[in-house]
Formats: sequence, C-alpha cells, structure tokens
Amino acid sequence: MKSRMMPIREYEDRTAVSGGVTGTAASLSWYALQTKARHEKAVANCLRLQGLEEFLPLYKSRREWSDRVRVVEMPLFGGYIFCRLDPRSVVPVLSIPGVIHVLGYGSEPAPVPDGEIAAIRRLLESDLPAMPCPYLKAGVPVRIRSGAMKGLEGRLERIKNHCRLVLSVHLLQRSVALEVDPESVEVLC
Repeated sequence: MKSRMMPIREYEDRTAVSGGVTGTAASLSWYALQTKARHEKAVANCLRLQGLEEFLPLYKSRREWSDRVRVVEMPLFGGYIFCRLDPRSVVPVLSIPGVIHVLGYGSEPAPVPDGEIAAIRRLLESDLPAMPCPYLKAGVPVRIRSGAMKGLEGRLERIKNHCRLVLSVHLLQRSVALEVDPESVEVLC
C-alpha cells in the first residue's frame, strides 16, 4: 500500500492529538529535492497537490529553433526543487514520480538555510535578469549598498569587464549570477 503525504494542516492536527511535536509550515525547514532531468515542474505540481509548500525558481531563457525563437521559463537550478517538510517524514515525498532523493549528508537530510531561499526569492521578485552560473567556492564576499537589491549579500565575480553578484545555494553546489555595478558593492570582512 502506498503511503500518502498528508497536508500540513492534517499533520498538525494529528501531532497535536498524539502529543507529537507540533509545527506550522513556517517552522518547517526548506530541503532540496533532486529530480529527474526536466521533471522539476511536474514534481512541483505533485508537492502542491499534497499540500506541501514548494519553491521552484524559474528564469526566462531565449531558445532558438530552425523555424522560430521563443522565450521559455527554465528552472534556475536544473534538476532541483525546494520544499518545506518534516525531515522525519520524507518517504512519501520520495514516492512522488520524478523525485530521486532529498539532499543531505550521509542518510540525514540537510536543510537549506532560510537566508539562501529568501535571497533567491528576492532576486526573482526584482525582475532583474538572472541566469544560472557555475558554483564558485572562491571569491570575495560582497554586499550591495544601493538600489533595488540593497543589502543583498553574495560573492563578486568578474567576467569580461562585467561584475556579477553570485548568490549560491551551497547544498546544491549551484549558483545564480546577477549583473551589478562594481561601485554599488562593498566588500564584507
């Protein structure tokens, strides 16, 4: 018999009755789920249908075919989606078609820091052009001093006389780049 993932509300009600640990969706941590290639949107829909809070960051990409050009929405972190869940009840999530596993260390799922998710959300809400870029371990940590993204922290990268602020999700070892004016950033110590 397949187990089903209960909606957050039902989970709260059952844990309150059974004397378990209660928690709201806001108190649950974010976890990264690895998905099969090009299954991110389908997994997001399944998670949503099961009452779980999911986050699939998308960016617009221009695709050219021999007969046409289209702008399509692509996952910012290909092969990954974020979900708020109780790490003790990941089995129902793993039964969703397209989910490979929950990222972690060893057999323990590892939460993604709320600050990293908030930074990605803020970037997407700004409507500034963003795109995937290689994950960088080395680099100078910086903070934007002015403008719409004031206070956002990341690592500075230079490519062909252009400066980019790189926001990273360390657990995924993936990053997103945002073009910035080098005079609008300050180095963090």
